[in-house]
Amino acid sequence: MLQVLIVEDESKVANFIKRGLEENNYSATIANDGFLGLKLALVNNFDFIILDINLPKINGIEACKQIREKGIETPIIFLTASGAMNHKIEGFQSGADDYIVKPFDFNELLARMQAISKRVNLKTIKSSVLKVSDLELDQNARTVKRNHEFISLTQKEFNLLEYFVLNKDRAITRAEIAEKIWDITFDTGTNVIDVYVNFLRKKIDKNYEPKLIQTVLGVGYILQDKTDEHS
Repeated sequence: MLQVLIVEDESKVANFIKRGLEENNYSATIANDGFLGLKLALVNNFDFIILDINLPKINGIEACKQIREKGIETPIIFLTASGAMNHKIEGFQSGADDYIVKPFDFNELLARMQAISKRVNLKTIKSSVLKVSDLELDQNARTVKRNHEFISLTQKEFNLLEYFVLNKDRAITRAEIAEKIWDITFDTGTNVIDVYVNFLRKKIDKNYEPKLIQTVLGVGYILQDKTDEHS
């Protein structure tokens, strides 16, 4: 079920959109001002963001800019009463994927979302290479390179690195790694996860800079590029 964030201060409009989306098998969350909408967008993995421009606290244009500045690529659709060309241009320049003027037909909104989903899916299929600093992980070919040099990994090592890269900049617990990579309940008496992390470090970090896999004391591990200004 796709998750949608609706940032709209008119409660009737927000509830109308939410009800329509839920009838079409989407899950919807409402934020009634720009500040709350921005906060939710930055900490949750939404599949779509529907954003008004004239919002309390932070306007939609500024919220959209800040979302994009954080590297979040979630499709954003402006849904606003302003149909002025300069507002449309400003909306697209801020990083929006589409712009719909109120009053609107809900079926048009749904069709626009479905069209964006197809474009995003095609882009995902075409691009299977994940990058962090000079590390490149090709999900289709199942190959790894660092500084353009191929690195040989076992299947488990590749799966573990792939999970780290997909969750870049997020601290991951040993329990989560055990569940997602080994499909087991974490046993505090085993050090298998630490052993495999050390295997990875020797292969992808030992002879390279920056070091990407960091230990988070009392939690687990995190993969991040500390030279990245957004990290």
